[in-house]
Amino acid sequence: MTVHVPTSLDEAVQLLVANPTARLLSGGTDTMVEVNFNRTKPEAVIALRRIPSLREYSIGPDGIVIGAGVPYASMETGPLAQALPALAAAARTVGSPQIRAAGTLGGNLGTCSPAGDGLPVLSALNASINLRSPRGTRTVPFAEFMTGVKRNSRATDEIIESVSVAPTTGFQDYAKVGVRNAMVISVASVCFVHDRNTSSVRVALGAVGPTIIRAREAEDWLAGRVDASKQLPPDGALATEFARLVASAARPIDDHRSTAAYRRHAIEVLARRLYLRSTT
Repeated sequence: MTVHVPTSLDEAVQLLVANPTARLLSGGTDTMVEVNFNRTKPEAVIALRRIPSLREYSIGPDGIVIGAGVPYASMETGPLAQALPALAAAARTVGSPQIRAAGTLGGNLGTCSPAGDGLPVLSALNASINLRSPRGTRTVPFAEFMTGVKRNSRATDEIIESVSVAPTTGFQDYAKVGVRNAMVISVASVCFVHDRNTSSVRVALGAVGPTIIRAREAEDWLAGRVDASKQLPPDGALATEFARLVASAARPIDDHRSTAAYRRHAIEVLARRLYLRSTT
């Protein structure tokens, strides 16, 4: 196996053009599992960890840009955690400290597993994915990026460069359930964003469908009953009906980690908790 180690994004793009079947590697937390189980045997790898620009982020009045190589450990605390609390909450649930030091948002996007912890957050935040290729930069809304289970709209000569998020004001959080309390793949997850800037509540679901699911019907129903430019009302009956509608958007399956019925129930419980948490 040939390993290429570029030190700039332009060099990485050139290497990808010359080696179109090469595996792009950031933290390697997904790929190495596949290699260890003999599920994949890449002939060439382009390692991206020595590209400084991919490991940078910026926070400004016009938005937040997170390099694809920023590790989850950098999202748990500090400026990013203050700007995007839901992303920080999701980052804290990813594996062990060692995994969080290596794993990246770009890797999550590259793998595009419906159980990826960062993906519901990007969906609820209406994030955009910035892709670099020999043709320049292309920006894709998250809703158009993930196309199926471990499938996305990245072209073969494109590298995920960064993620862009518009500023939000208001409560946001992420919650998930798994088969144990830590270092676990999500069985069901919910990201809840109350954005006063746009007077909206946005909810995204993970691990309960082939892609990340936005609970649009629940969002629209709530928009007709509350003023989202203000703090949401601590109404238990409203929270219960909202959570029911959120759960109805899920399309879960039975598998070795859980049943579809449990996943749908978990989504309803998490959605209700997050709504009520947002009112305090």
